[in-house]
Amino acid sequence: MILAAYSERLHLNLSWPNVLVGLLGAITIIYLFLLWRKTRQTLQETKDQKDQLEGEENRMFAFLHTLGLAIEEDHSAGKLHREIVDGLVTVVNGIGGAIYLLDKRERYLLPSYLSEHCPQLIGLPVEVREKAKLNPKAIKSAIRLSKIPADDGMLGSILSSRVAQHVPDVKNHEAFRDAFTHFDEEISALIAPITYGGRDLGLLIITRDRDSRAFSESEFKLFQSASEQSAFALGNAKIHHEANEKRKFESELRIAREVQSILLPNSDPHIPGYRILGTNSPARIISGDYFDYIPLENGKTAVVIADVTGKGVAAGLLMAMCRTALRCELLRNQDPLEALSRVNKQIFADIREDMFISLALYILNDKDGNIQLVCAGHDKAPLVRKNGDLEWIKPPGLAIGLDDGDVFSRVTKLHDIQLESGDSLLLYTDGVTEAMNPEQDEYGQERMANAYRTAAPGGAEHIVTELSKNLQTFVDGYHQMDDITIIAIEKR
Repeated sequence: MILAAYSERLHLNLSWPNVLVGLLGAITIIYLFLLWRKTRQTLQETKDQKDQLEGEENRMFAFLHTLGLAIEEDHSAGKLHREIVDGLVTVVNGIGGAIYLLDKRERYLLPSYLSEHCPQLIGLPVEVREKAKLNPKAIKSAIRLSKIPADDGMLGSILSSRVAQHVPDVKNHEAFRDAFTHFDEEISALIAPITYGGRDLGLLIITRDRDSRAFSESEFKLFQSASEQSAFALGNAKIHHEANEKRKFESELRIAREVQSILLPNSDPHIPGYRILGTNSPARIISGDYFDYIPLENGKTAVVIADVTGKGVAAGLLMAMCRTALRCELLRNQDPLEALSRVNKQIFADIREDMFISLALYILNDKDGNIQLVCAGHDKAPLVRKNGDLEWIKPPGLAIGLDDGDVFSRVTKLHDIQLESGDSLLLYTDGVTEAMNPEQDEYGQERMANAYRTAAPGGAEHIVTELSKNLQTFVDGYHQMDDITIIAIEKR
């Protein structure tokens, strides 16, 4: 019995190492299994990350390819905006997006493109929400017609920061705490300012529902990179569009100049007893100066010189209106004072308050050297006699368009000039006397009169040629600030 007990005890003592070995083996197997599963999970996550990165890269490459084609093919602005937003929605797996661009004065952000599933993005007044209960389209219409101050609200603050931002909860953004606006959508947004050449253009926005997967850090960085490329495309397209618009405008101006040149005399008049020569040099494509020769009855000819305030298209249009009105009135009534009075009434009714026309009307008679003059606020004219004496002709008169008629008729008078053979008269606009040289000195009336007196013995053609040369020498290539018109009248 004692031997049996000892034998059993000995057996048990011999089994404990086996048990420990078995336990260690089991633990090792479990550990290896867990390690294998963890490794497999890590490999799967790595594969998923790799697939995600490859997918992001492929979507990014596809997006950049689309942008490249858009730039090369000169897409319309609307099409380019649509391709950028829809492309960015695909790149970061958003649900919708938008482009808001600054207006010309850079005071407001305007919705340029909203994707089909683009959420609200801006707060709306209570009255719009009320209208939407009866008309569901009211909200979309209000959004598309919205003008957001460029320095206000969520979009304005991000635009001012010039830094792309991830707004995880748009609804609770501080911009929507205003009691007068409401924002109810549960969305998150990626928003990037669009800048090009240091100039703010607008904002790019991509959204996602908050109850779906949140935007990841890698998606945000991808959005930042894609937005920078989009800004380049938008800036390049804007410059290209502006260049095209400028070319079109310049082409239209050249056409307008051609039309205007038709209104100016294409040759100098042949009047017995006189030699007349005129020239016009616009400061811009369109001139606000004009001169005209109008044949009248009984051997008379009207010589007109005028200067419209300002330059460019507005002055050119007013010049054309004045020319037409004066021609009509002179052909109907050859009394120069009465004709100009009627023209003044017509022009006054349509002219802007800050514009007027200085004009001088000379009626030449081929039977003698008598000239009738009506001066409507135009510069005084120098007259050089055959003996070299110089006189200044300056009858009273009010510029056209300053008064509806009463003051004009009371102030403006008819003046007679008698020219003898060898005498000459110089007509000009203030573009001559106010021309400047690089030192900002004006040519002035005295310098003009001296050059004119020196050239007068050579006749009308010599006067215009020499005065023009003297003026060009003085300005020495300095920018022409105003239109220049010169007419020389020589009595033979």
